Amino acid sequence: FIENNNEEYVVRSVGLATSVEDIRSILMGSSDGIPITVGDIAEVKEGKAIRRGLQTKNGTAEVVSGQVIKLFGANASTVIQSVEDKIAQINKSLPEGVNIVPYYEQKTLVESAVNTVTSALGQGIVLVAIVLILFMGGVRPTIVVATALPFSVLFATLGMYYFGISANLMSLGGLAIAIGMLVDGAIVVVENVDQHLRSAAPDESRMAIVARACGEVARPVGFAVAIIILVFLPLFTLTGVEGKTFRPLAYSIALAMSGALVYALIVGPTLAYFLMRAPKIKNIEGEDSENRGESFIVRILQAPYRPLVGFLVKQRWIAVLGAIALLGAGVWIFPKLGTEFTPELNEGTIVVKLKMAPSISIDTSKQMTQAIERRILEVPEVTKVVTRIGRGEVGAHADPINAAELYLIMTLPEEWRQPFDQEAMVEVIRDAIGEPPGVVVNYTQPIEMSVDELLEGVQAELAVKLFGEDLDVLLTKANEIAATLGEVEGARDVQVDQVTGSPQLLIRINRGAAARYNLNVGDIQRVIQAGIGGSEAGLIFEGIRRYEILVRYPEAYRDNVRAIGETIIRSPDGSLVPLDEVATIEELVGPRQITRERSQRFIAIQCNVSGRDIGSFVVEAEKAIAAEVDLPAGYLTTWGGSYKLQQEANKRFAVVIPITLLLILLMIYAALDSLKNSMLILLNIPLALVGGIAALWIAGENLSVPATVGFIALFGIALGNGLVLITYTNQLMREGLDVGKASIEAACRRLRPVLMTAITTGLGLLPLLLATGTGSEVQRPLALVVTGGLVSSTLLTLLVVPALYKWFAINPNQEA
Repeated sequence: FIENNNEEYVVRSVGLATSVEDIRSILMGSSDGIPITVGDIAEVKEGKAIRRGLQTKNGTAEVVSGQVIKLFGANASTVIQSVEDKIAQINKSLPEGVNIVPYYEQKTLVESAVNTVTSALGQGIVLVAIVLILFMGGVRPTIVVATALPFSVLFATLGMYYFGISANLMSLGGLAIAIGMLVDGAIVVVENVDQHLRSAAPDESRMAIVARACGEVARPVGFAVAIIILVFLPLFTLTGVEGKTFRPLAYSIALAMSGALVYALIVGPTLAYFLMRAPKIKNIEGEDSENRGESFIVRILQAPYRPLVGFLVKQRWIAVLGAIALLGAGVWIFPKLGTEFTPELNEGTIVVKLKMAPSISIDTSKQMTQAIERRILEVPEVTKVVTRIGRGEVGAHADPINAAELYLIMTLPEEWRQPFDQEAMVEVIRDAIGEPPGVVVNYTQPIEMSVDELLEGVQAELAVKLFGEDLDVLLTKANEIAATLGEVEGARDVQVDQVTGSPQLLIRINRGAAARYNLNVGDIQRVIQAGIGGSEAGLIFEGIRRYEILVRYPEAYRDNVRAIGETIIRSPDGSLVPLDEVATIEELVGPRQITRERSQRFIAIQCNVSGRDIGSFVVEAEKAIAAEVDLPAGYLTTWGGSYKLQQEANKRFAVVIPITLLLILLMIYAALDSLKNSMLILLNIPLALVGGIAALWIAGENLSVPATVGFIALFGIALGNGLVLITYTNQLMREGLDVGKASIEAACRRLRPVLMTAITTGLGLLPLLLATGTGSEVQRPLALVVTGGLVSSTLLTLLVVPALYKWFAINPNQEA
């Protein structure tokens, strides 16, 4: 700075080039006193980056496309709404005729999936309330039990907020699944209060009656609900994609059941004291005092049930044979089930992936893609096709120019010509496209494609990775594997990674010739890079925008082999040496890409599976590859994609589920203080499994991770009902009844709560079973398993457990 008139002036020297003219005037040297500038020896103009991607629409026009990606942990709904608001604001400032129009929004998928489960949640609450009214036989007890639903859901909502769990398909699905279970504890408490109010002495206070009734069932109810929460422990141990997918469901169910436990032990008894009254009933001659005032439905069910359970208690071998027959049916059905990671979620948007020849130019790629777009638009259900070829300037994808992604925007399914499902619509589009020459076509969905690519680097649901050293051998054997896969039933869109086929102009520097001119290899390489490829020489700024200054030869000096061979290299002594004097230039077809995993080269063979489950497909394909493809020593295959996720989840379940069952056994033992009683309750598990397996088989569903989650939920429900029944039977025995009478009386008196818990849970899941909206595909196997398992486990609880109780009783010597 300098001082001037008592002020400091900052001294600045500005030499920044800010325009094309500034660059032209940069001095390079002089000749005979005449300055030589950049403009004298080079053409300086505004250019553009090398084009490696473009976007087309409807087979006729190019468009400019952008992509919005939310940050990790951000709320998708908030981000999408903010983007929509900003687009509306930007559109107001754009020139006439120019508009930003979204063509694919995940918002639609998210809203549709959430609407599916919230609708099922609401319908489940209504159905559960109807069952409560029918079975409880009065409005007051129904209100006490039904209030458990909003209390538990709100409790879970607060917990989800605390733990940072968003409202999504799985977390809301967990609440929909748990709807029927949320009232189980309250049902047992209120039903026992109702029984005690009927049989209590007229002068006994209502407070004492309610306290005694709740005290009797508090321990088994607490343990039963705790067991349901504990059975979801395996889901909390899942990692990776399967953990991200199913942990929200486990959290929401565990939180909701915790709320249900708080309600059953604290809030429910309080409401029961204020609302419930002893029923005013007439003493009907010959009627059991315990059953007076029961609802009409319970009376109907009690009539045949008492003699039936009495017969089975006396003829235990019939109950045993029935249980064995059910188990045998389950063992026969189980191998017939297919396996998969999760059912395919129909996203409502179809993506067609094109792979063209690696050597194709970007203009030819555009022409071929637009021709395919026009074919697709012949399908009436397709309203728009937007395609991305190659890669954009920024973004998550880095595809080459021979790769194209076509997003097909469809009309609403109810507007289709006939009731296609999405898989059938894919076949219609497949027929419309046909088999374009030189193009490999794959069909997928936006999110499914992204997940598949993140998992294995491929864009199909199944991948075979062939590991080895030699690229030629890898390619030969990969083609053999692809041919074998194509012959396996269900294989579609089989592709081998394009590892070769890239035309190259290879410049091999002759080190000896270069040395004669005193040239290093690096000197020659720098000239090749700058002259042919281009080299960044600096930056130029226009306001806040900056642009690279790229130096390269004019196109005429780098667009053919002869011109490149004549590229001049200046040696240290000033000699001008043509490139072809120190290097050989040859045209060849080289590798397009080399991929490695854990330091080993591999090539991927990808395919989709249609019309069958992935598990059986992989088993059959492995046998076919082993029989028909002879791999050299050191070459091996692994399977990836959704099959790998399924195997990883099953391995973890195989370890965690037995540990969980052991913990449950310890909890039951702590509740009953009897190992024999505990083992009798655990007999519920295999018969509950039979019902779930049969339901999957009848519905044509595969054994998947959602189905496994259903089995896990089923364990808790079945064990909880068994625990309540055995606890009451033990209580009757302590009161002096013999084993046989205690078994029959306990079964009859607990018929209503056991049936209510089973029916409310089943009806709570009915909307998920019947739902057809987005996301229902993932929830249906879970609902099927629980519903089917409830049938078999309820039969076991009500018929087999009372019959077998004598063999597992605390005092088995007592006569029946």
